[in-house]
Amino acid sequence: MAIGYTPAVEIYGSNAALINARLVDWEHVDAAGVESDTLKLTVNIEGLDGLPSVDGKVGLRVGYKETGLVDKGEFVVTRTTPQLFPALLLIVATAAPFKVKDETGFKARRSASYAMTTLGQVFRQLTTKHGFSPRVAPELDAIPIAHIDQSNETDMGFLTRLARRYDAVTKPVNDLYVLARRGQVKTLSGKTLPPVTLSVTKDNRPGERAFIAASIDQDSRVRFKGCKTTWWDGSAGKECVVEVGEGPFKTVRQRYQNEAEAKAAAEGEQRKTQREAAKLRIDCPGNPALSAEGLLELDDSWPSFMRGTWSIDKVTASGSRQQSYRCTLEATYPDGRQE
Repeated sequence: MAIGYTPAVEIYGSNAALINARLVDWEHVDAAGVESDTLKLTVNIEGLDGLPSVDGKVGLRVGYKETGLVDKGEFVVTRTTPQLFPALLLIVATAAPFKVKDETGFKARRSASYAMTTLGQVFRQLTTKHGFSPRVAPELDAIPIAHIDQSNETDMGFLTRLARRYDAVTKPVNDLYVLARRGQVKTLSGKTLPPVTLSVTKDNRPGERAFIAASIDQDSRVRFKGCKTTWWDGSAGKECVVEVGEGPFKTVRQRYQNEAEAKAAAEGEQRKTQREAAKLRIDCPGNPALSAEGLLELDDSWPSFMRGTWSIDKVTASGSRQQSYRCTLEATYPDGRQE
């Protein structure tokens, strides 16, 4: 989408008129995977008689006056923090329904065991009891689980750990709870994310409105091209090895119950190693089209070692009366891209 020149932000929902009139600054964190999207608002409360009531939900629209605003969604207010001097109120809201009263025990620690099941079945069992509607990527649904223990963990923490074993992510999105590969969460939740192309201007200098800063953190250690896992063959009374890819191999220390589990874990670890071989960080003018799990295209205006397609892991958008609308991006290689 085209970008205008005059940043604009609009809050809607609980006590929106007061917030919009007194908004000092704002920050929206849109993260891939387990992190819940977060909205932080700082409001000037000087001269008010008592604290303004802010509960329920607030929403964010952001963009430019010339090109229009984009709705970034609704957020449940989870915390308000007033301070004396300067007289400000910090409002924190999250995209997931994490309420102070945890009626279903979503944040309670517990222990349980699961046997002879699948990743999809465990995920559905734990999310539906908390009132979520589960969405599971087909390629993850039938991954077999012979046995696994939940040991003094919250259901959310356990599902996160389980998903990471297969380089997958779990994330609450409004009333949905999604289990997917990186880059699939918002697609499974019904959103479409077209690629965003980013260009560097010829006069790219600090202080310019269109200034872009960027860096790549490349892992200089030995590149693993494959992964090894082990499983116990009870009938033969021996430990067996599963190899995915080619050498040099990264070895996962955990031993799995059967060959199918071991292979799925090896494939997930190999995918994660390849994806995290390089990490890109960009600070650029605000663009409401940028979204976690979307694809970022760096065109020919970029140095050759940065050009190409990247998968956005996190977008932190912010603005204030003193500072214009800016975005900070974190991105890694998408599945299938090689160095």
